[in-house]
Amino acid sequence: MPVRPALRDVLPQRRGSLMVGSRTGRPPVQRLTRRPPVPRPPRDNPVRRLHTRVRKAWDRPLTAYYVILGGSLLITVLGLVMVYSASQITALQKSLPGTFFFRKQFLAASIGTVLLLLASRMPVRLHRALAYPLLAGCVFLMALVQVPGIGQSINGNQNWIAIGGSFQIQPSEFGKLALVLWGADLLARKEDKRLLTQWKHMLVPLVPVTFMLLGLIMLGGDMGTAIILTAVLFGLLWLAGAPTRLFVGVLSIAGLIGFVLIRTSENRMARLACIGATEPRADGADCWQAVHGIYALASGGIFGSGLGASVEKWGQLPEAHTDFIFAVTGEELGLAGTLSVLALFAALGYAGIRVAGRTEDPFVRYAAGGVTTWITAQAVINMGAVLGLLPIAGVPLPLFSYGGSALLPTMFAIGLLIAFARDDPAARAALAMRQPRFGRKRGGGLSGPGRWNTMRRRASMARSSGER
Repeated sequence: MPVRPALRDVLPQRRGSLMVGSRTGRPPVQRLTRRPPVPRPPRDNPVRRLHTRVRKAWDRPLTAYYVILGGSLLITVLGLVMVYSASQITALQKSLPGTFFFRKQFLAASIGTVLLLLASRMPVRLHRALAYPLLAGCVFLMALVQVPGIGQSINGNQNWIAIGGSFQIQPSEFGKLALVLWGADLLARKEDKRLLTQWKHMLVPLVPVTFMLLGLIMLGGDMGTAIILTAVLFGLLWLAGAPTRLFVGVLSIAGLIGFVLIRTSENRMARLACIGATEPRADGADCWQAVHGIYALASGGIFGSGLGASVEKWGQLPEAHTDFIFAVTGEELGLAGTLSVLALFAALGYAGIRVAGRTEDPFVRYAAGGVTTWITAQAVINMGAVLGLLPIAGVPLPLFSYGGSALLPTMFAIGLLIAFARDDPAARAALAMRQPRFGRKRGGGLSGPGRWNTMRRRASMARSSGER
């Protein structure tokens, strides 16, 4: 009979046979290792996506070119529409056809378009060659305005010359363009010779010649144009890197002269007293025009009363198609129309700053900055007067108001900006990279995908001119 082993002899064997980690002898359950949590993709923010797309689109080489060209053409076309709407009543009151002022403005816009295209295709060296002849011609014509029998006075300012029929010319408007080109050429030459580090070379002869132009303008009583030329002078000095004490000194002298000119004129003091006026005053300050400009803007609402439905242009608002055309725009197109015009000018000014900031040519930098200062300063002064924030200076809204003498040099200046925007190395590479119609390159031959990719790589390498 077999003998049963003792319990103490069996337990060690069974304990050895048990699997580690199991009290019952069953195989342990394999636990799944916990995977790290997968990060969820961030939610698509439409505002951030739109901001990214706008920033990428704005950083493209040809963006400034398209903004300047498209913005200026939109302002000009909208200006033609508003001139036609705002000038009909004035023309009929003067026993003229209702389209009289529109036809003259359309003719000036057509000539200005030719000047714009011509300026946009001219090389930079030809622009610089025109600086001195244009300045000399403007000085001669501005002096000729003061000759009795030749110069004509309109609204108390003698700064016009009749050229036959109903056509007149205002030489001081061309003086803005002359100062920009001549000042840019002068500062560029001195920068090449490293003379701008001396204050006398920075001021002479730029400041004396500008003061000569201002004197000729003030002889005719046109302080609004004088303010624009002063703004152009300060813009050129700022771009040239004038030190703060020099900049403040010139600004103080100009401010003192302006204070004396305003204080000694009852008309200018009355205009200064009309800032913020909301109703006609019974004292010496006749704020009729300023008040009715506010009335026109207030009655427009959000979307306006409709194109051609303005009430203020029926004799209540003086200069409805010239200096106060922005008020008629606000009445007929409402806040949406005025904000659109303001956005177009803001885009045009920002594109001009971009052109001036990304070039390596000193003349291009000074000329682009001078043109941008001229257009933006004049737009701010005009719209600020209509809104009652600034005194009425009698300057037109660039590219928008009626007046061929103001439209022609402004469109030529826009052509300068377009030429400078095209002259950027990255913009030239982007234009060369374009595939012409019918699948052929400008130099001849078929354009295959390999050639297209090569041009794209060359364009990316040519972005060393500050293009981000």
